[in-house]
Amino acid sequence: MNLNYVYVCNFRLQATIASDLAVQRIKIYHIKTTTPEGPDDIGIVVEGVKVLTTLGNFPRACSMVIGLAYAVNLAYPKEVRYTLEVFQKLLLELDYSKLSPKITLLFIKVTKLNIKTP
Repeated sequence: MNLNYVYVCNFRLQATIASDLAVQRIKIYHIKTTTPEGPDDIGIVVEGVKVLTTLGNFPRACSMVIGLAYAVNLAYPKEVRYTLEVFQKLLLELDYSKLSPKITLLFIKVTKLNIKTP
C-alpha cells in the first residue's frame, strides 16, 4: 500500500479519480491540474471519503493523517502500520508509553547506536 498518490487531472479524468479515491482506506492524494488557473489539491481520503482538502503541501498532509488517526482512534492499515506508529509514537511522542513490541525493539536498537553529530 502506498500512502500517497499523485493524479494529473483534466476534465475527462475527474470521474476516474473520484472512483479511485472512493475505494481507498486511507490515502494522501495530490491532484495536479493541467490548466494554469486550476489550483492543485492535496488532501486526505479515509474510507473513500475526502475528509481534508486543500492542505497545501505534503508535510502538512502527513501531520494531518497522524493527527486525524490519533484524534478519532483510527486503526492504521497493516501495510503502513509500523511506519505511522514510529512517526506518531517516537517522533511526535504521542502515546509514547504504548509502544508495540516491534517498535520497542527498534527503539532499543536505535538508542544503542553511537551517532555523533558534527
